[in-house]
Amino acid sequence: MAKVELKQPIVDEISEQIKDAASVVVVDARGLTVAEDTQLRKQLREAGVTYKVYKNTLMKRAFEGTDFASLDDVLEGPSAIAVSKDDATAPARILAKFAKIATNLEIKAGVVEGTFYDANGMSAVAAVPSREELLSKLLGSLQSPITNFARVLNQIAEQGGASTEAPAAEAEAPAEEAPATEAE
Repeated sequence: MAKVELKQPIVDEISEQIKDAASVVVVDARGLTVAEDTQLRKQLREAGVTYKVYKNTLMKRAFEGTDFASLDDVLEGPSAIAVSKDDATAPARILAKFAKIATNLEIKAGVVEGTFYDANGMSAVAAVPSREELLSKLLGSLQSPITNFARVLNQIAEQGGASTEAPAAEAEAPAEEAPATEAE
């Protein structure tokens, strides 16, 4: 068997992974301990992110003709890719957070929803909250006016009996004072 025939299934595997990917992040994981690598892979797996080390030439071949071809320039030295099909910011967020703990992990670049980002750009992408966080913030901001309105109505209802009696008492008091000032 020729070497090309042995490598073609790996290229097809990479192509299949990136086919519907929302984002692909290239990292240099050189120097990570086994425990750190295991922890990183676990976090990525829990977020639905595929993380694997491939040869650069095989990744370049798989990236040809796709949005991810712009990553060819950063494929030097040991490289691994993190691929997410659902949450576009998940790989960048998890990798950036983990890079603070494991200083040997270096984010080289990435493509998020068809746009290439260098290492600095990926740190900005990592700062974007997850979809769930954004939806919960939106829901909270939509519920806030309704909640405040309900709270005001509740306070009015609670004070309703007391507030109708108080103005009547106040209205009677000035009426009594007024004749007294006229009599003097």
